[in-house]
Amino acid sequence: MEFKNLVSMVSRSGRQLQRYNKGQRQVVGCIPYRLKGSNMGSDKNLEDALEVLVISAQRKGKGMLFPKGGWESDESIKEAALRESLEEAGVFGTVEGQLGKWSFKSKGNDGYYEGHMFPLLVKEQLDFWPEKDIRQRVWVSVPKAKEVCQYSWMKEALDLLVTRLESTPSSNL
Repeated sequence: MEFKNLVSMVSRSGRQLQRYNKGQRQVVGCIPYRLKGSNMGSDKNLEDALEVLVISAQRKGKGMLFPKGGWESDESIKEAALRESLEEAGVFGTVEGQLGKWSFKSKGNDGYYEGHMFPLLVKEQLDFWPEKDIRQRVWVSVPKAKEVCQYSWMKEALDLLVTRLESTPSSNL
């Protein structure tokens, strides 16, 4: 499915198709990332080259986070991750192998969620996207992302992404 050509200017809403596992709402998200400079030479380390994209929460004053949202029954987990990144952050790219699965308590209610996170190697940043008017997006360093991200489980996913990228030969970056 070519998502880029199907970008609607409206985000999905409602929970009719929402997936649950043992009473926990299943959500899927991405850590959008890019590497500054096309080649990382021996004089550049990963931390200097890596940038991640954070977005503002929908509710004012609730900090920054990575794009995430409900995984629906009519899509694969990777399709859901890419859709959320398009809707909330306006980025498109390659969804890579899953970083992990976390169980966490909702900040807004007493419910528990099952969160799945993926890296998203960003190939294109759109000028217009469904939540452009309600979210801000900003490319930041890994230390800055850890400082501003409101969810500890997302910070853990970011650590896993950095570890994965550090173990990848630099010729592949």
